[in-house]
Order: sequence, then structure tokens, then C-alpha cells
Amino acid sequence: MKDKFLLITKCLLNVMFYLGIPTTITIPWTLKWYSQINQYYDRYYWIQTALFLICGTLACLIVFELRRMIKSVEAEDCFVEANVRSLRSMGNYSFMVSAATVVRLFLYGTPGVFVVLLVFAIAGLFSKVLAKVFAEAIRYKLDNDLTI
Repeated sequence: MKDKFLLITKCLLNVMFYLGIPTTITIPWTLKWYSQINQYYDRYYWIQTALFLICGTLACLIVFELRRMIKSVEAEDCFVEANVRSLRSMGNYSFMVSAATVVRLFLYGTPGVFVVLLVFAIAGLFSKVLAKVFAEAIRYKLDNDLTI
């Protein structure tokens, strides 16, 4: 059961990563097309394009860090400094997505934009707290290894 869940998670992260890159790259053309349907996107095309490129890139970086962490789970060695760095990075990336989304909130405030802002702010807090938990677990692990 555990291995199946890990495999599904790893596959899902790979799909998200490898589809996220071309999706992010094509944002200028996608928004240009969508601006024909929604005039708001035409009016704020350059700002929206920049914000979506920033958020798309940061989302890909978050998934990249998660893929990196999955490798330590596969190796059954989760409490390592690399995971602490990944969690800290994911927290920073999440806060940056929230900051970019605040700009969107002022341009085109919808409930969806507000939800994205909250989700990434909470994800940033969660990642930062989890990084501290992992760092403490590593410290305990090292103390125990030295004791034995």
C-alpha cells in the first residue's frame, strides 16, 4: 500500500512538473488568446502575463522540490538536511506566489484569486513550520546516533 501510494505520488508530481513547464512557457500566447474572450485580460495583458509567468515558474519550483523530497522517501531516509532546505525553499516560493497574487487581487479581485492567495500563504507557513520540525528531528537523530 505504501509503495503504491509513493509510486502514484511520484508519477503525479512528474506529470505536474513536465506539463507545468510548457504550460508556463506558453502563458503569453494563452493569455493573448483568452484576452479575446475576456477584455480584462486584454486591458492588463502585460501585468497579467508577468504575474502568471512568475507564479507558474514558482509553482514548477515547488513541484521540483517535492520531487526532490520524494527521492529521500524512496530511500527511507527522510530526515536529512536537503529536505529542510527544500521545505524552506517551498515556503519562500509559496510566499512569493501569495505576494504576486496580492497584486492580482487589486487588479481583478475574484473569490478565486483570494483563495489562491490564502492557499499559498498557508502552504508557505506550513512549509516553514515543517522545515523547523524536520531540522529538530535531524538534531535528535544526530544526538541519538552519537549516543549509540
